[in-house]
Amino acid sequence: MAETLQSEIESLLTSAFAPSRLEVINDSAKHHGHAGDDGSGESHFTIVIESAAFTGKSRLDRQRMVNAALGDIPGQRVHAVAIRASAPGEN
Repeated sequence: MAETLQSEIESLLTSAFAPSRLEVINDSAKHHGHAGDDGSGESHFTIVIESAAFTGKSRLDRQRMVNAALGDIPGQRVHAVAIRASAPGEN
């Protein structure tokens, strides 16, 4: 069986950041019938990630790091990815 996009995202982020917390939430059902819904059930995701790799990095730098780790997924294979990246000890 083919790997789901959600599990691929989890694998890529785990490899890149060794996160202390990682949640990949599939929000696609909330967007059913809206722009960007391709019918796959994997068009919109929220990523909550905590990693020491983000210590001292700006919010924008953190988002860039996550997007780089995901390669062609954001904007090409999924319509939208919301990212909440933090360093340990931050809220």
